[in-house]
This record gives sequence, structure tokens and C-alpha cells, in this order.
Amino acid sequence: MRVLVVNAGSTSLKLRVVEPDDTVGRRVDMEAPGPTTAAALARFVAGAGPLDAVGHRVVHGGGTFTSAVRIDGRVRRALAATAALAPLHNPPALEALDRVGEVLTGVPAVACFDTSFHHDMPDEAAAYALPAEWVTRWGIRRFGFHGLNCEWVLSRAEVLLGRPAADLRLVVCHLGGGASVTAVAGGRSVDTTMGFTPTEGLVMASRSGDVDPGALTWLLAQGVTVDELSDGLERRSGITGLTGGRTGDMRRVLELRSAGDAEARQAVAVYLHRLRAKVAGAVASMGGVDAVAFTGGVGERSAVIRAEACSSLAWMGVALDPDLNESGGDADADLSAAAASVRVLRVAAREELVVAAHCRRVLAQSAEPRP
Repeated sequence: MRVLVVNAGSTSLKLRVVEPDDTVGRRVDMEAPGPTTAAALARFVAGAGPLDAVGHRVVHGGGTFTSAVRIDGRVRRALAATAALAPLHNPPALEALDRVGEVLTGVPAVACFDTSFHHDMPDEAAAYALPAEWVTRWGIRRFGFHGLNCEWVLSRAEVLLGRPAADLRLVVCHLGGGASVTAVAGGRSVDTTMGFTPTEGLVMASRSGDVDPGALTWLLAQGVTVDELSDGLERRSGITGLTGGRTGDMRRVLELRSAGDAEARQAVAVYLHRLRAKVAGAVASMGGVDAVAFTGGVGERSAVIRAEACSSLAWMGVALDPDLNESGGDADADLSAAAASVRVLRVAAREELVVAAHCRRVLAQSAEPRP
């Protein structure tokens, strides 16, 4: 089955054709869905050859969707209700879904959710200590995100470490524009840093991560509107906020730090402080750890961030081999020093392969005769 995987972000639209053997053929990255998207999609599809299915990465499934689902009118309407939960991600994904549907009429489409991997987290990890009536009325809980890539990283850790997922305690550090730490034990998510929305947890490119709720209610009392608060937390915080609005790009921040910039130095220090603390918390939630995996744009490409994050984790047995850590290339690898008791992995994010696998499973199940 040839699957077109559609990954819509806040500023980009990534299209990948995954062949039956899981190689990736035709691909393109374009600007986020907009007036020219339909024409660009039509050109891409015209050159892609026959397609059997379309898989859409959707960040937030809310409480409705706990696994991948074939898209029809009912599902599309239900997806619209999740848009406000992930304002940087779900609205562009829904726009892409509609645009692709206009071009590929008649091709079955499947929605695959970043929240699915975490849907059966232990209750103690998923629950917020809020008034019961809020939880009952609005379904407020911790959902978790980056689950599609967590699935991929777990499968690669099995190969790199030569151990089955059921025997592994793995910390997945997904560090990109969005960032999270997930504790995976026995093949399932047991804790993660993102919560009801993708804003909780680590310091990110433009998202705040953890903030005292009292500070937010105080801001509202001072006259900050809900829209202003949402925009500030989602688009003007994180590394962007710590650098005075100059940049949320970690590569640029590290360059500025090297040049002696005080705000950049502070931004990296805050970023690493939160990351180390969350890794330690993930280890505690599993009662130990076998490996820490770095993935996502920063996790894969920044040897500096990996080295500085791991330097304060030596107490738990983490030790990088400096030469391996500095080595370039995109290959997945074990970067650990020979004597390290906890391994450090670099794994390239490949959500498209997980989305394609879910598409094949969902469509195969829908084609099976019902008893």
C-alpha cells in the first residue's frame, strides 16, 4: 500500500509518499496551508503516481480519539472540536485534511494522533488535582503528545540495544520546536511532560512550558485578555521570550551564546535546567532507566545540547562518548561511552513510517468481513 503522509505544522506542510517497503519516495516541504496550497498539492499528487491511502498526523485527539481512525464526515466534525486544544497544530492539520481531500477525492484517509500512545497512562500520571466537577464536565486530564515519534523511537531502541520493548525503561527526549520528555516502560507510556495541551512541560521554541497557574490567573486579573494570554504562552514565550523576542531557533541561540550574549546564555541555562529535571522525574516514575533517547530537530542535531544535558545526569549512569556525540550524519546511533550503565541514543524522528503503518492497519481492519 502506497500511503501519502500529511504532516501539517504551525508553519509548514510536509508531504511524504511511503512505499509498501517503507522507503520514502516523493517528498516535499511547503508553507503551512494557505491560498496556494491546493495548487501545490495538485502538482505534487500528479507526480506521485497511484496512491492507496492518505494518513494525516493530528496532534490532539482529545478524549474522543484514542487510536487511529478512518476519516468520514462524523470524524471530521469531531476533529473540529479539538482545534482549540492545540491551536498551533490542529487547525493547520484540519485545513490540510480538507485541502488534500479536495485533490484526492475517493482515496481513503486516516487520522493518526500524537495523543494515542499516551491514552492508557497510569491514572496517577494522567490526573490533575482539580475540582471533580471540572474534570467530569470538561474531561480535563493529561493527554501527552509526540506519541507517534515515541512509538518510532521505541522500535529503534529495541534494535540499537538488542532488547525487546517489554524489557526496556526508556526516556524519550523529543526536542524540537515543541519539546517533551516521555517515560516508556514495558512498551507503554507511564508519564510524559506535556499535558492537557502541548504547552505544558519543557521550555520550547515559543511555548512557555510549566508556569505557575497562579501567575496566569493574576495576569487575567490585571486585564490581560484570554486571547492575549494564549498568544503569549503559545507564540511569544519559551526560548523566544527568554531572548527578548529575537529568536526561538536553538542553533541561533547557541551562536549568540558563543558570542557572549547574556540573554542567550540565560535561555540555554533555563532550557537545560528544565530538561534535566524532567528527565530525572521520568526516571523516578519508572524506578530506573536503561536508556535516554534524543530525537527531534534539536535532539538529533545539537551535540552541544546533548552533551550539556547529559553532563548533569552522570549520577544515574549516563556517559557520552565525546567523539560519537560529535559525529555528524543522520544515522540512528548509540552515543554512549563504553562503560556507561545507561545508554544514550540518537534517533531520527520518522513519524511518517508510524502513520503509514497505522493507515495500513486501520484500512485492513475496515476491509475485513464482519461476523
